[in-house]
Amino acid sequence: MYQLQQAIGLLGGTFDPIHFGHLRTALELYQALELAEVRLIPCFQPVHRKLPVASPKHRLAMVQAAIIDEPALKVDDCEIQRKGPSYTIDTLEALHKKLPDTPLCLIMGIDALLGFPSWHRWEDILTLAHLVVAHRPHYQLPQTGIVAQLLKQRLKHNFSAIHECMAGNIILHPVTALDISATDIRKQIAMGRNPRYLLPSAVYQYIEKHGVYSISRI
Repeated sequence: MYQLQQAIGLLGGTFDPIHFGHLRTALELYQALELAEVRLIPCFQPVHRKLPVASPKHRLAMVQAAIIDEPALKVDDCEIQRKGPSYTIDTLEALHKKLPDTPLCLIMGIDALLGFPSWHRWEDILTLAHLVVAHRPHYQLPQTGIVAQLLKQRLKHNFSAIHECMAGNIILHPVTALDISATDIRKQIAMGRNPRYLLPSAVYQYIEKHGVYSISRI
């Protein structure tokens, strides 16, 4: 009988810089959904937002520093290696070729879900991955429109659904509400303030050593 491998989570982003909001979301979903691992995927060139302040090299190094002592979290540099605009569908197609028996779970927030129909080849994404939507208290879901219809058709209330087939389901799961902004962290660093307790010490040490967010860069 055909047997699937344990599902893995995929959390993409600019990680400019990576902070505890990203890391807690990744770790909580890893534990709650019984994932094999969560891969953090720094993008090379974001499609739906302005270019990052830090270079791809620095952002990748900061992610590596952040997760060095957490075996549940891995870094995947496929988008940085690929270069060009970082389309999610390209990443999923590449991973599916490497991991043909492993369900892929694309982690996103409510805001990303609401904008999902604007993504490049969004319908194809659902043939290659499940959507795991991390939400915080007092979130609201649309009652009409494409996303509302998707939720009606694909929302599952038991996370076992992501382990039982390769793609196509949507899971909503609560995560700890950490209101941390990468933009605010960059501004604090540029002003000489200490962002301790917002991001891992190893990441801040890297930022200081390389002057990643000096005033001239912000």
